[in-house]
Amino acid sequence: MDSQQIQEGIDKIYRAISSAEKLVQRIGKIEDLGASIVHLVNLIVAQAVRDRASDIHIEPEPDKLRIRFRIDGILYEIPSPPKPLEPAIVSRIKVLSNLDIAESRLPQDGHFKVNVDGKEIDVRVSTLPTINGENVVLRILDTSNVLLGLEKLGFSEESLNLFRQAISHPYGMILNTGPTGSGKTTTLYSALMELNTMDKHIVTIEDPVEYRLPLIRQVQINPKAGLTFANGLRSILRHDPDIIMVGEIRDLE
Repeated sequence: MDSQQIQEGIDKIYRAISSAEKLVQRIGKIEDLGASIVHLVNLIVAQAVRDRASDIHIEPEPDKLRIRFRIDGILYEIPSPPKPLEPAIVSRIKVLSNLDIAESRLPQDGHFKVNVDGKEIDVRVSTLPTINGENVVLRILDTSNVLLGLEKLGFSEESLNLFRQAISHPYGMILNTGPTGSGKTTTLYSALMELNTMDKHIVTIEDPVEYRLPLIRQVQINPKAGLTFANGLRSILRHDPDIIMVGEIRDLE
């Protein structure tokens, strides 16, 4: 894989999102594989953030590498780099995420931060070995897309009033359910921010903590250390909470 092929792969992606002239201005001349891959991965992540994508799917096929963005719950394929760049792209993402670049037989999870247009974005990474190579999914955690306010979540006026009444009650429980990508996290965090005032003590227990919220005490479970949802919740109850948010209900306990 020479520098010309690398440049062609980057140009192929960039033609779908802007002009080649802007690419040259932003990343300069490509001289070696390492620098090329760094720029290419940065470009893919930055464009996903600008497109308000929730996830980036990097999917190996026998004869190609497919990249798709999930936007508003739907996966859209974008022009992808050449198949020979696949190992280098996956390795770069692993380096960013502090994962073992030599381990391709087992799933791995990690995360990294990236700055896009002056915003610090958290990216959660998950790898999965498949028969065609390592599948990688990057979850884009952009706080500005989540803490929108309940009025911007698409509720009807009647539903919004009912939901606000429900979360304002001092007692009771609200279950938030739905498939992946349906907006559960956005709804939960927006509700918490509406309730987050100096006269309330709010505690969450999550796996993982996706967004850091001011004033709120957020607990990250750690099964290896013995901190599970069940025993964490028991401890939280001894900390005088006004509101508890449990990220997931995984079992009867």
